[in-house]
Amino acid sequence: MKREGEEQHKQPTGWRPPEEQGQHNMVDIVRGLITRLRIPWLMAHHSKAIVLTLFSFFNGCISIGLMAMLAAITGSPFIFPSLGPTAFLCYYAPTSPTASPHNIIIGQLIGTLMGYLSLIVTGLTTADPAISGGVTWSRVLAAALSLGLTSGLMILFRAPHPPAGATTLIISLGILTKPWQLVLLMVAVVLLTLQAIVINRLAGIPYPLWKEYPKKEEPGNTP
Repeated sequence: MKREGEEQHKQPTGWRPPEEQGQHNMVDIVRGLITRLRIPWLMAHHSKAIVLTLFSFFNGCISIGLMAMLAAITGSPFIFPSLGPTAFLCYYAPTSPTASPHNIIIGQLIGTLMGYLSLIVTGLTTADPAISGGVTWSRVLAAALSLGLTSGLMILFRAPHPPAGATTLIISLGILTKPWQLVLLMVAVVLLTLQAIVINRLAGIPYPLWKEYPKKEEPGNTP
């Protein structure tokens, strides 16, 4: 009789108190909303072109907007032209090797160093920028040298990042020339990269933490 009484008072499998049921349902709702805001789910249910357009638009605005706000607050060059192409790559082709944090940071660092090296070699570290002082033969040499060295070294170090070509020209043409400006330039690159990691991963995109993920070899393709 005791066992029958226990079975009568035994709760059904999966039963939870009302307060826990409410919490569980809210978690499910939040999880469902997050899932539906992720890029893979959205592209599976809506136009891929429209989803990518809106994703690039909003995240480009957020990323560059935050950097511009930081520049306005501090009065420092946390925003510069070649950040735009970098941000575009991060959100349009986030799984491309050129958009990986490794390529962004190493590529931009090479561009920065080679741009400044070209100024030292040509004696232009204190000269007026080309936009106001005109393009001299020394400036021509600086621009050519900076871009050539940047291109070659990015390939040598396996870190191609096209926007770095713009960065090195910004420096070799005299727009940013002071060492402290170049340090802030690299800080801005790192901050933009961290934003890309957070935003892409929240969106469900397998954005790498450093290098791009190696591609899995197809069966039968190995030599």
